[in-house]
Amino acid sequence: MDVTNRFVLDFSLRGGGRVLDYGCGAGRVVTAGRRAGLTIFGVDVFYGGSATRSEGEASGLLGGVIRELGPDGGIPFPDGFFDLVTNNQVMEHVENLDAVLAEIHRVVRPGGKVLSLFPAVDVWREGHIGIPFSHWFRHGSAVRFYYTWLLRACGLGTWKEQSPTARQWALDKLEWIDRWTRYRSREDIYASYNRLFGNRLQERDYIVYRLLHAPGALRRGLVQLMQVDLFAAVAEVLFRKLAFLVIVSEKR
Repeated sequence: MDVTNRFVLDFSLRGGGRVLDYGCGAGRVVTAGRRAGLTIFGVDVFYGGSATRSEGEASGLLGGVIRELGPDGGIPFPDGFFDLVTNNQVMEHVENLDAVLAEIHRVVRPGGKVLSLFPAVDVWREGHIGIPFSHWFRHGSAVRFYYTWLLRACGLGTWKEQSPTARQWALDKLEWIDRWTRYRSREDIYASYNRLFGNRLQERDYIVYRLLHAPGALRRGLVQLMQVDLFAAVAEVLFRKLAFLVIVSEKR
């Protein structure tokens, strides 16, 4: 399990109660949480851009512990059922953020929390395909295609084995992010969250967590530096540009 999923799991274990992993994919966090004694469930739409349905079926949890979202995006659980809802790299894939947050708000108890990790449009690196700024260009732009092709030919990019050539990879991956991602500005994201929840940013806690779980002798010194407000503030700004937002919300 990667460090971000471990962060989500440890956050869930600290809170206890009933947990929902929204957009759980194959259910790795759900499975690990269950093994650790956590009462955790998962939901996903299992959209066409992901191959996680078959993994979820293989786990034996699909249909019970892991459930599919309704055709209207409804979460198949009662009102106020959960103490915590987590979502990790999910909200940049939803069509209507306000509708999704309203449904999450419905299933969280009063005072319950929501942990969200996902990028805004101003992130420098497009994390799904690993090409910096590829999501900033106009859809269908020839400049974007040649730029992405060039960087892939220079060795950048992820999931390289999925296409036979650098050119085809650029075509496939740009089509994927155009079809399956919905990048929003931070201002729009915060506005949507603030309509329903009280919110605070928690990038600092995530950075420290990641440092504590990183190899190398420098990590202790960096963890200490994160206690210095100016250093931490700069680190948070850079992290949002290089990775994603970390938002902890509370149902009013």
